[in-house]
Amino acid sequence: MMQQVTIASAQYPITEHADFLSWQQHTENWVTDAANRDAELLLFPEYGAMELVSIFETEIRNDIRRQIHGLNALKDDFCATFEALSRKCGVIIVAPSIPVIERGRNLNRTFVFSPNGLAGYQDKFFMTRFENEHWGVESAPKQLTVFEAAWGQFGIQICYDVEFPLGAQKMCEAGAKLILAPSCTETIRGAARVHIGARARALENQVYTVVSQTVGEALWSPAVDINYGYAAFYTTPDKDMPEEGIIASMPVQQEGWLVQKLDFSLVDEARNDGHVFNFKDQARVEMRMAGEEISVIHRTT
Repeated sequence: MMQQVTIASAQYPITEHADFLSWQQHTENWVTDAANRDAELLLFPEYGAMELVSIFETEIRNDIRRQIHGLNALKDDFCATFEALSRKCGVIIVAPSIPVIERGRNLNRTFVFSPNGLAGYQDKFFMTRFENEHWGVESAPKQLTVFEAAWGQFGIQICYDVEFPLGAQKMCEAGAKLILAPSCTETIRGAARVHIGARARALENQVYTVVSQTVGEALWSPAVDINYGYAAFYTTPDKDMPEEGIIASMPVQQEGWLVQKLDFSLVDEARNDGHVFNFKDQARVEMRMAGEEISVIHRTT
């Protein structure tokens, strides 16, 4: 099995659009740009789909709870767009997360597409105060998904989730060597928490972690009006890896793709003959969620 993959991580602006067709063209331009740079996996940020709110009427644009229903109604067309682009460009796309309604619950969901179609999704476990107290977005059923690709296995920890070790540990124990962290934050502190979490998860599990974040202002949106962030690639600071575990990052607030090739044989080497054995020793630490069981499933891309 090949052990290398080229990943594009987005520093993504929440852009206003006149209609759904305009959004589709905008999205195709982004996907095509990354594919032309030889990216094989594209990571969009958390709540990047909120730009679709710009095509709604003013009453819905100004009502953050009604927005969820509007976006849920667009879910099938949203998914069809990314599925078609994934097939056309021959890439795996971790789409921007979108609020969905399932069994009466408002969830924050990241869909994954490959040239073979919809591969699956990952829902967010831990809610921020804004999601909980104002928006009505809820914690999802505790199911983790490990996605299997030709070059290896990866999992997703959406924004606040990557600030906790439990999910990443379980996915890495199930075979993941890459954790993707799509994120949406509005302050330096918020962005810092996500990046610190991603670096910690890379250290604990001796894996690669990749962060994608929203950037810039979308003052027409009461939910994602201010965005601060940057894309970055991290790993464990160990044998044949960068001294500080920082592979690459982009200047903050700059729009565009950060593209990087990752070699999973270096993860194997660090785990098998590193200066320390974080991953093996981490397996000795038993973690769980009080009162809730977490399941892990595998999906082929």
